[in-house]
Amino acid sequence: MTAHLRGLVPADQHRPLGRYLAAVTGYAVSEGVAFGVLVPLLTALIDGHPATAAWWLIPLTAAAAAGWCAHYYLGSRALRLSSAWRRALYARLGDKLLTLPLGWFDGPSASQVPQLIIGDVARVATTVFFAEALIGAVLTPVTIGVFMLGFDWRLGLAALLAVPIVLVAVSIGSRLTERTEAANHAATVEAGSRLVEFAGAQPTLRATGSTAAGRAALDEALAAQHRAARREIVGSLPGEYLGALGIQLAFTALFLAGLALVTHHHLSPTRMIVLVVLGISLLRPLDALVGLSAAVRSAQASAQRIDELLAVEPLPEPVTGRRIDQGRIELTDVHFAYPGSPHGPSLEATDPEEGTSPEVLSGLTLTIPAGRTTALVGPSGGGKTTVTKLIARFHDVGSGSVRIGGVDVRDLTSRDLLNHIALVFQDVYLLDGTVEDNIRFGNPDATPEQVRDAACRARVDAIVARLPDGWASRVGEGGRLLSGGERQRVAIARALCKDAPIVLLDEATASLDTENETAVHAALAELAADRTVLIIAHRLDTIVRADQIAVLDGGRVVECGRHDELLARDGRYAAFWRERERARGWRLRRDDQEPAAPVSP
Repeated sequence: MTAHLRGLVPADQHRPLGRYLAAVTGYAVSEGVAFGVLVPLLTALIDGHPATAAWWLIPLTAAAAAGWCAHYYLGSRALRLSSAWRRALYARLGDKLLTLPLGWFDGPSASQVPQLIIGDVARVATTVFFAEALIGAVLTPVTIGVFMLGFDWRLGLAALLAVPIVLVAVSIGSRLTERTEAANHAATVEAGSRLVEFAGAQPTLRATGSTAAGRAALDEALAAQHRAARREIVGSLPGEYLGALGIQLAFTALFLAGLALVTHHHLSPTRMIVLVVLGISLLRPLDALVGLSAAVRSAQASAQRIDELLAVEPLPEPVTGRRIDQGRIELTDVHFAYPGSPHGPSLEATDPEEGTSPEVLSGLTLTIPAGRTTALVGPSGGGKTTVTKLIARFHDVGSGSVRIGGVDVRDLTSRDLLNHIALVFQDVYLLDGTVEDNIRFGNPDATPEQVRDAACRARVDAIVARLPDGWASRVGEGGRLLSGGERQRVAIARALCKDAPIVLLDEATASLDTENETAVHAALAELAADRTVLIIAHRLDTIVRADQIAVLDGGRVVECGRHDELLARDGRYAAFWRERERARGWRLRRDDQEPAAPVSP
């Protein structure tokens, strides 16, 4: 068992696993002994000495009884060990996921978690079943080899010399088969992806009349998969038969060696026939050994991926939390860069010369007053969302500090920090439960009246009214049964139900229509009356209502103040405002119309 696999064995299963492996060893040796005892027994029977053969029945029966007992124990223990191993891995992974930094889930590794939990854990747990076959494929031939050397060292040596030849032949055949299987697997995955893409793109393809063009890529992928499958069938035949050919050649060589010994009167014909048959029993398990080694390599790779997840360091937390007396937020000279991956949450590409992500925030300093609403504006990639994630401690700052109520967020436990913060992001994920369950998720101790009140203030009651089961209606995985705007209203209701002193809103009204946006703005205004609110928005009405507006550019605050003050400065914010008003006044026209002047806001 490799180091990665050993490290994942639960501590309370070390002794049971040791007993299991000892039983596997005993079973494999007893099977080899049973084969070895057959040689003198069959020799005595063929030579006409039944009394001598009867004596050899005693060790044969003992070996068979020992093997039966070991096999019975193996059957009862393998499933228990595998189930216990699987449960322990699920528990360890679940505990680990609860301690990972929230920012880790924005990175590429998070997408691998479902496959890791579903596939990798199962592969690791099933190595218990591989043990019997793997150890048997090694120890049983070794035991038979010892018997052959004892009966006739020359035939025994010939059989042992044939072992590496058989292993090489089987290994080459396995590699040939794996190569064609890998190509077919890749083509099958590509065809499946194209099929899903074609099905999902039907509205767009039909609206543009491009169904035939859209099908071309699918047809090509299916044709490629057919060609790969055909190549796999044809290409795997040599690999499948090469191992059998190696065993046949080894058997022929062993038979010729025995025949030579018989010809020169160094071995009786009876003993030669029995030993050659025993040699086949020595060589046959080697075929399974190569296939099992591939399965073990796959399990080892799965164990390594699990180890990598378990090795991710959580953000350090204090043993005891600290009290937050008020909601003032202070970011002081904050520098931050996402971990070096172009697929991470950073909006900027990784610097190819330095190999690390450039700084998203470069010396940002901002004070968000308690009980007031602060709006963050600025170009995409300016660090607005990053500010909210650092306040919620998805990541730790590279340098500088983030303080809430005068306390550094690194001196707060995750529970204490997140209990004071309600988060509503643009990409809303809902649990596959009822509408009421998703709202109550913000505050499990909320009364039914509090849940309904938060829902009404976020205008979720209008959504519930049209659903077939009302409040008991399920929203589907991720909220897929609701529209984007409806999901955001449920998320806002969840934040209202949580009733946290700090609210972080990242484009929370982006998917709302005008009527519902007005209603939700009224609810947010009520929520912000005595709370600290940080809102990222591009809509003008949302920005104007803020008590303070901070303009981010280049990873730092370049302007800060009220709406009227910033317009009077005629700086970055004023230019941003003029651009937004100009865009808001655009309207479509027909080609036969005169150009229309922008509509006044």
